[in-house]
Parts: sequence; C-alpha cells; structure tokens
Amino acid sequence: MDWLEELKAAFAQEFAQAADGAALEQLRVKYLGKNGRITKALAEPGGAASAEALLEIRKELNTLKKAAGAEISVKAEQLRQSAIDAAELQTPRYDTSLPLRLEKGSYAPITLIQREVEAIFESMGFTVEDYAEVTDEYNCFEALNIPPYHPARDMQDTFYLENGQVLKTHTSAAQNTIMRKYGAPLRAVFPGRCFRNEAIDANHDNTFFQMEGMMIDRDISISNLIYFMKIMLSEVFGRPVKVRLRPGFFPFVEPGFELDINCLICGGEGCPSCGHSGWLELCPCGMIHPNVLRHGGIDTEQYTGFAFGLGLTRLAMMKYGIKDIRDLNSGSLKVLAQFV
Repeated sequence: MDWLEELKAAFAQEFAQAADGAALEQLRVKYLGKNGRITKALAEPGGAASAEALLEIRKELNTLKKAAGAEISVKAEQLRQSAIDAAELQTPRYDTSLPLRLEKGSYAPITLIQREVEAIFESMGFTVEDYAEVTDEYNCFEALNIPPYHPARDMQDTFYLENGQVLKTHTSAAQNTIMRKYGAPLRAVFPGRCFRNEAIDANHDNTFFQMEGMMIDRDISISNLIYFMKIMLSEVFGRPVKVRLRPGFFPFVEPGFELDINCLICGGEGCPSCGHSGWLELCPCGMIHPNVLRHGGIDTEQYTGFAFGLGLTRLAMMKYGIKDIRDLNSGSLKVLAQFV
C-alpha cells in the first residue's frame, strides 16, 4: 500500500533527524502515542480489498510498531550514554593512585568552589558576610521560627556545648544577625562550616560547608529565587545543569522547596554519592517566613524575600567528580593536593 510505505518512510526520516532525547520523545508520541500515526492506522487501516488483505496490513503495522519502539529505545539509551560521557569529559576528576607531589601547596576543593560562588554572587550585587561557628539557641533556632520544644528541632542532630551554646547546624543561624546589620533592602551570602551528629557515609558527614543567601526587597518572589539559582549553577559548571524543584518543609521559609541537581557522578543512574536516587539535594530554599523577618526587624508589610542554603560540600563533589564526601575531611594530601 502506498500510504503504508509513506508512513514507514516518514518515520525513518524523522527518526534519523532526532538528535536529542526531547526530539526522540516527540517522535515517539507522534507515531506510537495514544493518538499517534501508527496507533491510529492500526485502529482504522484503510485500502484493504478483502479480509486477507486487512490481516496483512495489520501484520505489517504491528511489525512497524514493534520495530519503531525498539529503535527509539536503543537510540534513547545511546543519547543518554553520550550525554553521560560528555559530562564526564567536562568534569575534572581526581585520582588517588597518582603519586603525591608536594612542590607547591594547593587549596582544598571546597575553598575553590566557595571562592568561585562568592565571585558569582558578588557580580550580581550580593555582599559576602562571615559568621561564627559557635552560636546560641536563639539565632540557630528561635529567630528562625523554631521555638523551644518545636518538633522541627528533631530534624537536626545538634552538638551542644557545656555552656549551653551550640555548634551551628546550618548557615541560616546567621540570618537574624545579617538582617539586623543591614536592614532592607538586602542582598547577602554567608558561607560557613556546619556541624550535625550525622551517621557518616558516602553522602553524609558530621562536618560540612554551606553557603546561605538572602535577598530582601519589595515584590520578591519565587521567580527571583529560581533565576539566581540557575545563573549560579550554569556559571559553576559552565553548562546548563538539570535541576528540579520540589516541595520541602523548613520552618523558616513559607513556601519551602528542595532544589535538587541531577547527579553528575552517575548521570542520574543512581550511585552511593546520590543515595542511588539519581538526584542530589543541593539547595533547601524558599520565601522567608514573616516571623523570621519580624525577628530581624524587617517590616513584613513592605518587604518579602527569599533564602537558600547551598551545599558547598556537595557542589564540590559534583564539580570535581568526588564520589565520597569523607575524602574532603580526610586530610589526605593525595586527594587534596590535586586541586590548584
């Protein structure tokens, strides 16, 4: 049948032109979807002069459908693997089998990534602030809308000192101090080391680095947050990075989100570095809760703002292809001396 040959030729031509996963998915829907050309032809084949001819047409259409599905699946896997290979080529790797060279010193990878991210935010008008590693419960919890005995305190396994102070569990502990220092409008980032009594594995450690960021002004929305995060990540990795935004609960933001990055170690397949999920939680974020703004002396009738807690340790892992978070605090010169 002429129409059947034309259908085969059209699919073959468009299949050859599909150069990425999105184009391949559009092709699949166009031909094999619920209202696809091959699916419709199977439901209502035309041009059959007899029952035998109709049976033959359906047989050819079924063969075409199976072949098209198989070809699309194979090509999709090839494109996916090519994307992983390209990402691996662009991602610097460290090798612990290399001989130790001590001719010159080097910066730790977290220092390198921190300075790079600081420069990116400074170029967008943010100031870089510092904050103590030891703080009190008010700044670490109460000023962040986590009053005493609130169940949200159970989310963080806190190290308490004998004098009642705490090792800061998150860089958010600096929010109140920064707000009272500058007032509104405000753009600031403040990196620092955080401490939690974590069960240590390839993806968790009891000491890690974050960078908190806040932007407070009139008419700030989630769109502003997403914009700044995408700009920062594209600058750090030098290419577009796949991210997802999903709802998350944090008492100091409302609404709250988890911004995840597609794991660059395994290409989203799942590995110990990402907890076998294909995604790495990188940036809890959201709109600053009005109670937090009030603690900071900000007029909530005039100003809104967003805040984020960027995981510098995990960002360094993705940037440099470091599979085990424990390498970063190991003190191993064979690992750390490879970064310049």
